[in-house]
Amino acid sequence: MWQRIKNVLVNNSVMARVGITLLLIFIFRVASYIPIPLFNIELFRSNQTWSSGFLGILNSYTGQALARFSVLSLGISPYITASIAVQLLQTVVPSMKEWQEQGDTGKVKTQRMTKYLAIVLAFAQSLLLILGTGVRGSQIQVGVDSGFFTYFYMALVVTSGSAFAIWLADLITAKGVGNGSSILIGVGVLTSIPIMITTLSDKYLGTGEWTDILIYVLILLLYVAILLGVVYMNIAKRKIPINYANRQGGKTRTDSNIPLKINSAGVLPVIFASTILSVPLSIVGFLEGSLGAGTQSWINAIFNYQEPLGFILYIILIIAFSFFYTFMVTNPHKIADNLSKSNAYVPGVRPGDDTKNYIARILFKVTVIGTVYLVVLAALPIITAWVFGFVGAEAASITLGGTGLLIVVGVAADTTQQLEAQANQETYQGLF
Repeated sequence: MWQRIKNVLVNNSVMARVGITLLLIFIFRVASYIPIPLFNIELFRSNQTWSSGFLGILNSYTGQALARFSVLSLGISPYITASIAVQLLQTVVPSMKEWQEQGDTGKVKTQRMTKYLAIVLAFAQSLLLILGTGVRGSQIQVGVDSGFFTYFYMALVVTSGSAFAIWLADLITAKGVGNGSSILIGVGVLTSIPIMITTLSDKYLGTGEWTDILIYVLILLLYVAILLGVVYMNIAKRKIPINYANRQGGKTRTDSNIPLKINSAGVLPVIFASTILSVPLSIVGFLEGSLGAGTQSWINAIFNYQEPLGFILYIILIIAFSFFYTFMVTNPHKIADNLSKSNAYVPGVRPGDDTKNYIARILFKVTVIGTVYLVVLAALPIITAWVFGFVGAEAASITLGGTGLLIVVGVAADTTQQLEAQANQETYQGLF
């Protein structure tokens, strides 16, 4: 391990990329403190709606920029949403599906479409966000006209902030280390960890009771245990051995395999389920007072995943999207076809449909394990909040498990692999 770290540290090119990445992250964090012009920030901070539901999730992904009502209130999230939408469209739209087979040209078209859609989504989300703040009374600065064009102007500012975040992410990907979009989200999530530790310390260490200190240590140990479990599941794979027919004498070699990740869908199913459930709750929160008490209670019971019915719907959405996305990105038919073209086969399985069905069965079993893991991880913050009695702002700040931890671990693992790969590449190039 120390040798691998040394290889990275002594490589000037890689360290330069690390420096560029850190500089761009610093710029991103500084920009997240720039408030939107014409907005009364003090009135906005008193609104607790932004610490729960979809807005609470968005706030954690943007590094608390939404709570500060910054120009980066939406951050990189519109681009992530657009990426998911484009991937789904490529499964149903024939012309977009062809892009996947066009190599670099197809990738350029996909990226261009994703960015255009991200800008449109950013404007729509920011305009809804800005208009929603005025439903309970104007929160525009005194002396400023609170007409539609003022909200329109502020929505353009937030959209520009998202475009700036997308540009920074592209720079990180091209000039730095790792995937820029993932790194910006991971950095945003990391900012919630000090807040969690501070909230825990204020709750348990200020009383002087030994039982509270014991609970504090127990929670930290539980967090570390969950972190180790997420790391293990992130790297876990089911390998299907592959034999390649050797044209010389009919012999075979068995030095390859098909690695199927236990959690191929990553954090996307949880994000998808949280978004679907939380958008109606956020709209109801904006329209508080305009809807009847019975309607609000009915919507809250269905879409709030902290309620029994909402929690069941939350789990169902995670399971459905996990299977859908996994089989969308890992196509057994395409894998079997590629094996036939490469003159390869799975030992003991006939090429063609038998290979496709065999891979599909293995993938289904692996996805079941991965989906159960996702469900447990998504339910942990809710369960631990109930066990330890976290409510309100405490429950929003103290999250044991959840999507944030999965994002941070995934980004850290991917960035580490790219660092090592670039360091090794530079070492090999220096031999000649």
